[in-house]
Amino acid sequence: MTKPKKVLFLTLYVFGATGGIEKVCRVAAKALFERTLDERMKVKLMSMHDSQEQGDSNRYFPTESFFAFNKKKLSFIAQAVREGRRSDLVILSHINLLLVGWLIKKISPKTKIILFAHGIEVWIEQSRRRKMMFGCCDHICSVSHFTARVVEEFPRIGKSRSSVLNNCLDPFLPQKTRGIQKEQLRKFYGFSDTDQVMFTLTRLSSRERYKGYDKVLEAMVNLKSKYPNLMYLVAGSYDEKEKKFLDDQIARLGLTNNVKFAGFIPDETLIDHFSMADLYVMPSMKEGFGIVFIEAMFYGLPVIAGNRDGSVDALKNGDLGLLVDPLDVHAIERAIEKVLTNREAHIPNRSLLMESFGFDAYKRKFKLLLDSV
Repeated sequence: MTKPKKVLFLTLYVFGATGGIEKVCRVAAKALFERTLDERMKVKLMSMHDSQEQGDSNRYFPTESFFAFNKKKLSFIAQAVREGRRSDLVILSHINLLLVGWLIKKISPKTKIILFAHGIEVWIEQSRRRKMMFGCCDHICSVSHFTARVVEEFPRIGKSRSSVLNNCLDPFLPQKTRGIQKEQLRKFYGFSDTDQVMFTLTRLSSRERYKGYDKVLEAMVNLKSKYPNLMYLVAGSYDEKEKKFLDDQIARLGLTNNVKFAGFIPDETLIDHFSMADLYVMPSMKEGFGIVFIEAMFYGLPVIAGNRDGSVDALKNGDLGLLVDPLDVHAIERAIEKVLTNREAHIPNRSLLMESFGFDAYKRKFKLLLDSV
């Protein structure tokens, strides 16, 4: 009988943070562990920053296969290298784990290394030391074609050691919300039943002003004369500098009564916010993929995104939504007006969405990737 293949999945966070990369880690782990039911594989998941309690009784993978190090970085590195040299395959969920992969490869050259590449963390100029470490990777898996084009320029990578695995919808996303919650939420924000509500969900940071919400505000100036009931809800945590910048812009543009800030929204209320809105708009310039786009489409929202980054993959090259130049305010304005005048025509194709970004499709693609490596 052949020995089971040993797979080690290394992460920074799985549950301790709420970003897109953490969502990727959870569903990738679920796909890996489901594969062990059909094939002879033994998977371990190790997280640098999570606590062990955060992995208890979760729905994504067995608790006994989860090992958390509660921000004890040196202990994590030592144990990961020790476990990695005994593994057939090591998956690095983030570029910041590249050192661990490099050490494992030095000790055990036969161990295969896969690196997940997401977005801006690999787009930026890399140090000479890190460029050298890319040589430890047998394969780099990018979440979008935009990121893959950057990765293929890395030393010793090229197209032969690069592939694209788009992110997917979390299989545990709730299916629908009750109408009463939608009505209550609209009242909470001061929106009427006749208001047309645009929605953006992102972190608002003065250091990362590339999500396009400021351009949406500029586009609203002309639109509000045609659509006086047009409202804009911007959700997500923010720093005070960025909030002041936006407050000043809103006042200058005369949009004080048309824009609301929701602040941080817990995951359990996201479905209600998506269901309350009429369209999702975020013409970003530096989106690695944009899980929020496919989540918005899952709940039936027309989506407007930028055409200069990984958003193109999330909108299936425009087959699932409207792609615009994120620097062209008039293009953003025209796209919003298209949706407002004929919303039904821009509701995303549910079948195409699930064929492209459903969890079952992700599992099949992930299996093909692992088999190729």
